[in-house]
Amino acid sequence: MAPIGTPLTFTVRRRAPELIAPAKPTPQELKPLSDIDDQEGLRFQIPVIQFYRHDPKMKNKNPASVIREALAKVLVYYYPFAGRLKEGPARKLMVDCTGEGVLFIEAEADVTLKQFGDALQPPFPCLEELLYDVPGSGGVLDSPLLLIQVTKLLCGGFIFALRLNHTMSDAPGLVQFMTALGEMAQGASKPSILPVWQRELLFAQDPPRVTCTHHEYDKVEDTKGTIIPLDDMAHKSFFFGPTEVSALRRFVPPYLKNCSTFEVLTACLWRCRTIALQPDPEEEMRIICIVNARSKFNPPLPVGYYGNGFAFPVAISTAKDLATKPLAHALELVMKAKSDVNEEYMRSIADLMVIEGRPHFTVVRSYLVSDVTRAGFDVVDFGWGKAAYGGPAKGGVGAIPGVASFYIPFTNNKGESGIVVPICLPNASMDTFVKELNNMLAKDNNDQMPRDNSLHVLSRL
Repeated sequence: MAPIGTPLTFTVRRRAPELIAPAKPTPQELKPLSDIDDQEGLRFQIPVIQFYRHDPKMKNKNPASVIREALAKVLVYYYPFAGRLKEGPARKLMVDCTGEGVLFIEAEADVTLKQFGDALQPPFPCLEELLYDVPGSGGVLDSPLLLIQVTKLLCGGFIFALRLNHTMSDAPGLVQFMTALGEMAQGASKPSILPVWQRELLFAQDPPRVTCTHHEYDKVEDTKGTIIPLDDMAHKSFFFGPTEVSALRRFVPPYLKNCSTFEVLTACLWRCRTIALQPDPEEEMRIICIVNARSKFNPPLPVGYYGNGFAFPVAISTAKDLATKPLAHALELVMKAKSDVNEEYMRSIADLMVIEGRPHFTVVRSYLVSDVTRAGFDVVDFGWGKAAYGGPAKGGVGAIPGVASFYIPFTNNKGESGIVVPICLPNASMDTFVKELNNMLAKDNNDQMPRDNSLHVLSRL
């Protein structure tokens, strides 16, 4: 066991990567993605990681063999994942359902689950060893759409790591696929929820027309070099349990009391992060909230739909207002941005993609948050029980690294359930961020604005 303060290091031995094709012949066809799937901001690979404990009743089973066999079976149902993306006229993405398969790696590591410590949360040591980037596999076009690595641990537990081409699915869509894989691994003959393609439900209208305001796709010049440089980055995770959330709720005025935990946490992180980055006070800062819009349609998107079904609404404020006004200022803006998303808003985005040439959402002075606490990563079961940790493998992923944070369900070593949030900031800014956050959590009840810099650092340093 490494002494406290020493980063955990271990060796991973990998077998050669292999392509797992569907277990039976599948349709050979071209399937266009929706115009929500097909935007520049989703053209990247997203990493997910699941940690599983040893289970005595599975002692004779090799998790890699079980999952490899289930993968071939589940791909009969999810056969587009075994294909490759092509680009048609006007940059339109489509899946060429070739049945070539998804990349699979079997590995073992000379480490136990216990050695990862009590706090199983990003950033994970040796992540690039647990989810090996097979050379030539990371492209958006003509590359495998999924890469899976199953790494056996010394204790009999294992790590399931996955990389997804984000244009294919969002978090609920990916969890649906992983759940089906788990069901097949446990002997089911077919998934309990059958996959629904139907990407035409989110095609642009003909003719396309933008009917809503979409500041998330504004063209903003990076006049002050505020896109965060990648060298000198600190990655830390912060835990928000019942105590921390009620401390933040003390800043919420009575008229906003019905705000969700997501909204108050987002307002707080936006404020602390802005102060930490020290932008020009008059600069506009942006917070992008991922909003799952599946239920906003009438009728809702069908059960089994595994494409992207979310929007990127944005709230905008000057840095000065965020830093000096009460938290209610940021909170109201976040609540308003989220409430804008409805069926018309989604249709308007699909149309904007076609009209504007599939732009990337604005990253200049932006911070993006995505709540995956209810996505269900942690309950995916391959026969070894629920995951000890399940969810995004790190913060800061995406076409522009450092901009995104996930809200991940987490139980700490005291047994408290809460949310863990990985944050990615330049080293100097991270120190300020921690001070500001602790400031807000430590404040006595009577004041609307934080003052002293006491209290605990939540992050695992």
